[in-house]
Amino acid sequence: MSEDRVLRRLVGAGAVLAPALHSLTDLLEVTNGGFSPGQLALNYAAFVTMPFVIVGLYAVQRPRVGWAGLAGALAYGAAFVYFAGTTTYALARGTPDYATLLRELGGLYTAHGALMVAGGLLFGAAVLRAGVLPRWTGAALMGGVAMNAAVAFLPVPPIVQTAGSALRNVALVGAGLALLRSRAGSPRPAAERGAAADERAHRQSGERRSRPRARG
Repeated sequence: MSEDRVLRRLVGAGAVLAPALHSLTDLLEVTNGGFSPGQLALNYAAFVTMPFVIVGLYAVQRPRVGWAGLAGALAYGAAFVYFAGTTTYALARGTPDYATLLRELGGLYTAHGALMVAGGLLFGAAVLRAGVLPRWTGAALMGGVAMNAAVAFLPVPPIVQTAGSALRNVALVGAGLALLRSRAGSPRPAAERGAAADERAHRQSGERRSRPRARG
Protein backbone atom coordinates (compact mmCIF):
# COMPACT_ATOMS: atom_id res chain seq x y z
CA MET A 1 0.00 0.00 0.00
CA SER A 2 1.45 3.39 -1.03
CA GLU A 3 2.28 6.09 1.50
CA ASP A 4 -0.32 8.36 -0.11
CA ARG A 5 -3.04 5.77 0.33
CA VAL A 6 -2.01 5.13 3.93
CA LEU A 7 -2.20 8.88 4.63
CA ARG A 8 -5.66 9.13 3.07
CA ARG A 9 -6.91 6.20 5.12
CA LEU A 10 -5.50 7.59 8.37
CA VAL A 11 -6.91 11.06 7.71
CA GLY A 12 -10.23 9.60 6.59
CA ALA A 13 -10.54 7.44 9.69
CA GLY A 14 -9.67 10.36 11.96
CA ALA A 15 -12.13 12.64 10.17
CA VAL A 16 -14.90 10.12 10.83
CA LEU A 17 -14.06 9.11 14.40
CA ALA A 18 -13.08 12.41 16.07
CA PRO A 19 -16.15 14.44 14.97
CA ALA A 20 -18.46 11.49 15.70
CA LEU A 21 -17.01 11.27 19.20
CA HIS A 22 -17.46 15.02 19.63
CA SER A 23 -21.14 14.76 18.68
CA LEU A 24 -21.54 11.87 21.13
CA THR A 25 -20.18 14.02 23.95
CA ASP A 26 -22.59 16.82 22.99
CA LEU A 27 -25.46 14.33 23.21
CA LEU A 28 -24.24 13.14 26.61
CA GLU A 29 -23.99 16.75 27.81
CA VAL A 30 -27.58 17.48 26.75
CA THR A 31 -28.86 14.21 28.23
CA ASN A 32 -27.05 14.71 31.55
CA GLY A 33 -27.86 18.42 31.78
CA GLY A 34 -24.17 19.37 31.97
CA PHE A 35 -20.64 18.01 32.13
CA SER A 36 -19.55 14.70 33.65
CA PRO A 37 -16.02 13.26 34.07
CA GLY A 38 -16.57 10.51 31.51
CA GLN A 39 -18.13 12.89 29.00
CA LEU A 40 -15.26 15.36 29.40
CA ALA A 41 -12.67 12.60 28.95
CA LEU A 42 -14.29 11.57 25.68
CA ASN A 43 -14.53 15.23 24.68
CA TYR A 44 -10.81 15.67 25.27
CA ALA A 45 -10.03 12.66 23.05
CA ALA A 46 -12.11 14.22 20.26
CA PHE A 47 -10.68 17.72 20.64
CA VAL A 48 -7.01 16.72 20.90
CA THR A 49 -7.35 14.77 17.63
CA MET A 50 -9.11 17.52 15.69
CA PRO A 51 -5.99 19.60 14.76
CA PHE A 52 -4.40 16.54 13.15
CA VAL A 53 -7.63 15.79 11.29
CA ILE A 54 -8.06 19.26 9.81
CA VAL A 55 -4.39 19.58 8.80
CA GLY A 56 -4.60 16.10 7.28
CA LEU A 57 -7.64 17.15 5.26
CA TYR A 58 -5.61 20.09 3.99
CA ALA A 59 -2.73 17.78 3.05
CA VAL A 60 -4.83 15.40 0.94
CA GLN A 61 -6.19 18.34 -1.10
CA ARG A 62 -2.83 19.91 -1.94
CA PRO A 63 -2.03 21.77 -4.13
CA ARG A 64 -5.54 22.71 -5.25
CA VAL A 65 -6.68 23.83 -1.79
CA GLY A 66 -4.18 26.71 -1.81
CA TRP A 67 -2.87 29.02 0.90
CA ALA A 68 -6.34 29.89 2.12
CA GLY A 69 -6.90 26.23 2.88
CA LEU A 70 -3.67 26.07 4.87
CA ALA A 71 -4.48 29.24 6.80
CA GLY A 72 -7.99 27.96 7.56
CA ALA A 73 -6.73 24.55 8.69
CA LEU A 74 -4.10 26.07 10.98
CA ALA A 75 -6.58 28.52 12.54
CA TYR A 76 -9.23 25.84 13.05
CA GLY A 77 -6.68 23.42 14.48
CA ALA A 78 -5.18 26.03 16.82
CA ALA A 79 -8.64 26.77 18.23
CA PHE A 80 -9.08 23.10 19.08
CA VAL A 81 -5.69 22.95 20.79
CA TYR A 82 -7.10 25.58 23.15
CA PHE A 83 -10.48 23.84 23.44
CA ALA A 84 -8.73 20.62 24.45
CA GLY A 85 -7.04 22.61 27.21
CA THR A 86 -10.38 23.96 28.40
CA THR A 87 -11.63 20.38 28.71
CA THR A 88 -8.79 19.48 31.10
CA TYR A 89 -9.53 22.74 32.96
CA ALA A 90 -13.17 21.69 33.38
CA LEU A 91 -12.10 18.24 34.56
CA ALA A 92 -9.66 19.62 37.12
CA ARG A 93 -12.07 22.21 38.53
CA GLY A 94 -15.23 20.15 38.35
CA THR A 95 -16.95 22.73 36.14
CA PRO A 96 -20.62 21.72 35.97
CA ASP A 97 -21.63 22.96 32.51
CA TYR A 98 -20.75 24.95 29.39
CA ALA A 99 -22.30 28.19 30.62
CA THR A 100 -20.10 28.11 33.74
CA LEU A 101 -17.01 27.31 31.69
CA LEU A 102 -17.70 30.22 29.35
CA ARG A 103 -18.27 32.56 32.28
CA GLU A 104 -15.00 31.52 33.97
CA LEU A 105 -12.82 31.75 30.86
CA GLY A 106 -14.53 34.80 29.37
CA GLY A 107 -12.84 36.70 26.57
CA LEU A 108 -10.06 34.17 25.97
CA TYR A 109 -12.58 31.45 25.17
CA THR A 110 -14.56 33.83 22.95
CA ALA A 111 -11.40 34.83 21.07
CA HIS A 112 -10.60 31.20 20.26
CA GLY A 113 -14.21 30.70 19.23
CA ALA A 114 -13.77 33.54 16.76
CA LEU A 115 -10.54 31.90 15.53
CA MET A 116 -12.43 28.65 14.93
CA VAL A 117 -15.14 30.50 13.00
CA ALA A 118 -12.60 32.32 10.82
CA GLY A 119 -10.65 29.11 10.20
CA GLY A 120 -13.80 27.16 9.35
CA LEU A 121 -14.97 29.79 6.87
CA LEU A 122 -11.56 29.94 5.17
CA PHE A 123 -11.13 26.18 5.01
CA GLY A 124 -14.71 25.54 3.90
CA ALA A 125 -14.40 28.08 1.09
CA ALA A 126 -11.10 26.50 0.01
CA VAL A 127 -12.74 23.05 -0.10
CA LEU A 128 -15.52 24.49 -2.28
CA ARG A 129 -13.00 25.98 -4.72
CA ALA A 130 -10.68 22.98 -4.83
CA GLY A 131 -13.38 20.40 -5.57
CA VAL A 132 -11.13 17.55 -4.39
CA LEU A 133 -13.44 16.55 -1.54
CA PRO A 134 -17.23 16.74 -1.93
CA ARG A 135 -18.13 20.41 -2.15
CA TRP A 136 -21.09 20.02 0.19
CA THR A 137 -18.64 19.28 3.02
CA GLY A 138 -17.08 22.72 2.62
CA ALA A 139 -20.50 24.38 2.56
CA ALA A 140 -21.63 22.43 5.64
CA LEU A 141 -18.49 23.39 7.56
CA MET A 142 -19.09 27.05 6.76
CA GLY A 143 -22.73 26.75 7.77
CA GLY A 144 -21.81 25.09 11.05
CA VAL A 145 -19.33 27.74 12.15
CA ALA A 146 -21.76 30.46 11.06
CA MET A 147 -24.37 28.93 13.38
CA ASN A 148 -21.82 28.89 16.21
CA ALA A 149 -21.05 32.56 15.57
CA ALA A 150 -24.77 33.39 15.62
CA VAL A 151 -24.94 32.40 19.29
CA ALA A 152 -22.58 35.25 20.15
CA PHE A 153 -24.23 37.93 18.03
CA LEU A 154 -27.92 37.04 17.73
CA PRO A 155 -30.67 36.32 20.28
CA VAL A 156 -30.86 32.59 19.47
CA PRO A 157 -31.40 29.67 21.87
CA PRO A 158 -28.32 27.75 23.12
CA ILE A 159 -29.38 24.67 21.11
CA VAL A 160 -28.12 26.52 18.02
CA GLN A 161 -24.57 26.07 19.38
CA THR A 162 -25.08 22.30 19.53
CA ALA A 163 -26.71 22.25 16.09
CA GLY A 164 -23.79 24.21 14.62
CA SER A 165 -21.29 21.78 16.13
CA ALA A 166 -23.29 18.86 14.73
CA LEU A 167 -23.27 20.39 11.24
CA ARG A 168 -19.50 20.94 11.41
CA ASN A 169 -19.04 17.34 12.46
CA VAL A 170 -21.26 16.06 9.65
CA ALA A 171 -19.05 17.98 7.20
CA LEU A 172 -15.86 16.41 8.53
CA VAL A 173 -17.36 12.92 8.65
CA GLY A 174 -18.48 13.33 5.04
CA ALA A 175 -14.97 14.34 4.00
CA GLY A 176 -13.53 11.37 5.87
CA LEU A 177 -15.91 8.91 4.23
CA ALA A 178 -15.04 10.33 0.80
CA LEU A 179 -11.36 9.64 1.50
CA LEU A 180 -12.01 6.11 2.74
CA ARG A 181 -14.06 5.33 -0.37
CA SER A 182 -11.58 6.79 -2.86
CA ARG A 183 -9.36 4.47 -4.85
CA ALA A 184 -5.58 4.39 -5.02
CA GLY A 185 -4.07 7.81 -5.52
CA SER A 186 -5.29 11.17 -4.35
CA PRO A 187 -9.00 11.92 -4.79
CA ARG A 188 -9.47 13.87 -8.01
CA PRO A 189 -11.54 17.01 -8.42
CA ALA A 190 -15.10 16.46 -9.63
CA ALA A 191 -14.40 18.25 -12.91
CA GLU A 192 -11.46 15.94 -13.64
CA ARG A 193 -13.51 12.86 -12.74
CA GLY A 194 -16.22 14.01 -15.14
CA ALA A 195 -13.70 14.67 -17.91
CA ALA A 196 -12.16 11.24 -17.39
CA ALA A 197 -15.59 9.60 -17.62
CA ASP A 198 -16.34 11.52 -20.85
CA GLU A 199 -12.99 10.46 -22.30
CA ARG A 200 -13.64 6.79 -21.52
CA ALA A 201 -17.10 6.98 -23.08
CA HIS A 202 -15.67 8.64 -26.21
CA ARG A 203 -12.94 6.03 -26.51
CA GLN A 204 -15.37 3.16 -26.12
CA SER A 205 -17.66 4.71 -28.75
CA GLY A 206 -14.74 5.00 -31.16
CA GLU A 207 -13.77 1.39 -30.56
CA ARG A 208 -17.29 0.24 -31.35
CA ARG A 209 -17.33 2.22 -34.61
CA SER A 210 -13.92 0.87 -35.67
CA ARG A 211 -14.86 -2.81 -35.26
CA PRO A 212 -15.40 -4.58 -38.61
CA ARG A 213 -18.99 -5.66 -39.16
CA ALA A 214 -19.72 -9.32 -39.81
CA ARG A 215 -20.91 -9.96 -43.37
CA GLY A 216 -24.09 -11.95 -43.90
